[in-house]
Amino acid sequence: MSSTKALVRRAGPRLAEGLVTHLERTPVDVALAHDQWDRYGAALREHGWETVEVAAADDFPDSVFVEDAVVMFRNVALIARSGAESRRGETPGVEEALVRLGCSVNRVRAPGTLDGGDVLKTGDTVYVGRGGRTNAEGVRQLRAAFEPLGARVVAVPVSKVLHLKSAVTALPDGTVIGYPPLVDEVSVFGRFLPVPEEAGAHVVLLGGGKLLMAASAPKSAELFSELGFEPVVVDISEYEKLEGCVTCLSVRVRDLHT
Repeated sequence: MSSTKALVRRAGPRLAEGLVTHLERTPVDVALAHDQWDRYGAALREHGWETVEVAAADDFPDSVFVEDAVVMFRNVALIARSGAESRRGETPGVEEALVRLGCSVNRVRAPGTLDGGDVLKTGDTVYVGRGGRTNAEGVRQLRAAFEPLGARVVAVPVSKVLHLKSAVTALPDGTVIGYPPLVDEVSVFGRFLPVPEEAGAHVVLLGGGKLLMAASAPKSAELFSELGFEPVVVDISEYEKLEGCVTCLSVRVRDLHT
């Protein structure tokens, strides 16, 4: 099995009805969003990732943000239970896809809540945001699932953005990057690099020093280039209107046999 698969899920017809928490609602061009999704998937494939399309969930406007439905650590999948009750029906299709890939599956149980977007992994360190969509019991269950596998779970507060990964992600060398006005506790992270734009805080590691990132952060892309990385830029403007970012639109499944 390839160790570089990415789960993706096509946006449904109700995309424009998606939840908005920290932004003012603005009109979403659904046709453009579909085109942007196609280009996002193409960028993954062009850089060595096999995309695996999860069955559509057209009754759930936010289902395109497939990352929120699961957290992966090695070959173990922890199926999330969103703090937004209206999103809990998104998980069955994701679980089915992961079972087909041969993953071991656990689930967050009530009263725990956890969104995948609240979890940032760098090496064996797993940062989990405790905030609007993830509660203390969800953090406890994530610890129980992943610490026996060698994970070091670090809980961090999230109050200024929807998810932890709305504020921070990490570079290939483990440096956490973020837009400081949106990060609750910079000191939690061992190495932290501020970026000049909100969207610059979001990167997907494609391998080989390549960073998938949004076109809305050109200054951050320039910074990463100066640091020796190669930005791969995609336009996701319609998803940004719904508090989405490049990490939200896929679940990267790596190293299934380690």
